[in-house]
Amino acid sequence: MLDLSYDSPKPKVIAGAKHDWELVIGMEVHAQIATQAKLFSGASTKFGAEPNSNVSFVDAAMPGMLPVINEFCVEQAVRTGLGLKAKINLFSAFDRKNYFYPDLPQGYQISQLYHPIVGEGEVLVDMEPGIARLVRIERIHIEQDAGKSIHDMDPNMSFVDLNRTGVALMEIVSRPDIRGPEEAAAYVVKLRQILRYLGTCDGNMQSGSLRADVNVSVCRPGQYEKYQASQDFGDLGTRCEIKNMNSMRFIQQAIDYEAKRQIAILESGGKIDQETRLYDPDKGETRSMRSKEEAHDYRYFPDPDLLPLEIEQEWVDAIAASLPELPDAKKARFVKDFGLSEYDASVLTADTANAVYFEEVVGLCSDGKLSANWVINELFGRLKKDDRDISESPVTPKQLAGLITLIKSGDINGKIAKDVFEIVFNDGGDPADIVKEKGLLQVTDTGAIETAVDEVIAANPAQVEKAKQNPKLAGWFVGQVMKSTGGKANPAAVNAIVAAKLGL
Repeated sequence: MLDLSYDSPKPKVIAGAKHDWELVIGMEVHAQIATQAKLFSGASTKFGAEPNSNVSFVDAAMPGMLPVINEFCVEQAVRTGLGLKAKINLFSAFDRKNYFYPDLPQGYQISQLYHPIVGEGEVLVDMEPGIARLVRIERIHIEQDAGKSIHDMDPNMSFVDLNRTGVALMEIVSRPDIRGPEEAAAYVVKLRQILRYLGTCDGNMQSGSLRADVNVSVCRPGQYEKYQASQDFGDLGTRCEIKNMNSMRFIQQAIDYEAKRQIAILESGGKIDQETRLYDPDKGETRSMRSKEEAHDYRYFPDPDLLPLEIEQEWVDAIAASLPELPDAKKARFVKDFGLSEYDASVLTADTANAVYFEEVVGLCSDGKLSANWVINELFGRLKKDDRDISESPVTPKQLAGLITLIKSGDINGKIAKDVFEIVFNDGGDPADIVKEKGLLQVTDTGAIETAVDEVIAANPAQVEKAKQNPKLAGWFVGQVMKSTGGKANPAAVNAIVAAKLGL
């Protein structure tokens, strides 16, 4: 197990205010369910298709068309709940949320208000090595997405693309446990990581697969503790919701601006209006979108076309048994089994593909620490330089493991290994064959190394006297010997022979 300290939330200190204020943040993350068909129809969910090409009669709300639940979407929601250690409700039901949606033909959204499929869960948010914060999940419900309104194609008209209409979403609602912008971004990062491990959402924020609504309020010190005791949200101040955030950086910027805006109003004697706001990244500010509605404003009522959803515990248990190893468990195993630092284990488990690649390398060369060093520092560094990810790596796990094996056997040293790595990265090939063909085998013959040391010492008598006065200068001789041997001499042997020859 990792030695984690579950730190209590530290409120963000707002600079420049007259009084002390604490930030309170809750999040509603909309995660598109990874499925090939929509929630209530068989229409495709493929991203990037021609406008209005992925639309069924159900999506278009044609008369007489009835929704039919996609069982796989339900399974994915249950899988997500289990991955977040949440309660799975065997009974849930769908409701109609009545609201004007210009890009939702039926005129209402099918969602779950009163009986969500998933209840309370939790997310451990990694803040720094050894420190994690607990953010409670209030609920997860399934709902359908709306379409997309397009306003920039014609100066006089707006267009509607219904491809996204009816796509299945999970709305993951947190408690107001988040206390600062950095923690909010870290929460979304961790949640996205878990969803990707589970395979229930691809987490691609650029394409809209993961979007966050951020609820922000400010309160005076002590009010949050009062809320924890009373569970009265009024203790936390009036919240404003910032809609459709699709960037970690923008989430942090929007929260910071909104907190300062609210404090300025309160300190000038005003009051906060509960409202929905949008963030303008170009201006770095939030602006009012509409007054914030409450549940009764949407006139929710049970959907008459859909029966309550009842699932069996045996089905839930079967899904639980199929869950993959999740990030926290994998990170703990990497620390325990491979002797890695928590930081290295975090980097390697940040993405499932990274973790799979690393474990393949270790399985072939049996050296966890050396594998981690080469994967993180050399491979990831080189991929980042070329703006590639691990799926595009030209170096296979077998090739990297072969290179590490040559280092472990003493056939090559670290410097030569980096040269060979570049050759493999750019041109491919087997590391052992490259070393043999290019004559790069490390010189381990102490006799040959001793001859090279003698030649350097004989050619530099003045440096010898200086080194005897200052032993740190022995490194100069080591460098000269490595240079004269083309970097192929064993560094440890060179250091030992230089020290002996100089009498150090």
